[in-house]
Amino acid sequence: MKLAPSAILFDMDGVLVDSLDAWWNALNNALQRFKHQKITRDEFIQTYWGHDLKANLRRLHLNPDVAQFCNITYGNHLDFVTIYPDTQNTLRALASYKKAVITNTPTDCARQILEKFHIQQYFEAIVTSDDVVKSKPDPEIVFKACERLGVDVKTVLLIGDTESDVKAGREAGCTVVGLNIPADITIQKLSELPPLLH
Repeated sequence: MKLAPSAILFDMDGVLVDSLDAWWNALNNALQRFKHQKITRDEFIQTYWGHDLKANLRRLHLNPDVAQFCNITYGNHLDFVTIYPDTQNTLRALASYKKAVITNTPTDCARQILEKFHIQQYFEAIVTSDDVVKSKPDPEIVFKACERLGVDVKTVLLIGDTESDVKAGREAGCTVVGLNIPADITIQKLSELPPLLH
């Protein structure tokens, strides 16, 4: 059964690029600066990865101003961000589809990353946590992206790697493809996506 979506929405971190270490380092930098205990990589993956930065800071009982600092230091950690080997070819293979990036990463950082790896031209829209009131797992970002692309959310495919992506996609009513995570369809690598489509 082949899928024929009207558009494809991609989460960025963990799907198009590997930015886990950049975020982990940026968060620890911010925590250190605000005299807070650092967190281990495992703890970061289990508790904070895939969630909105401000929500994470609330969980750490920290002032939301840290978010500002964390985003700035994230820019300094862009060297830790790498692009997955199959991202470019997959996006090229899906050239005929409307595409958007939906990310909890703030706009400046998201654009820097997409430009750094020369993949911004593949997307008609980039929707970030700056464009919505509530970030993923809230579905608002999904609706916003569909509005910008001019498509019906029920005909859209969303690709994500965290529970917040799956939740946002399901609540919005689109078909969710999970990258190494249970969803409507699960794939192990991004390159498995094009063969599923018409």
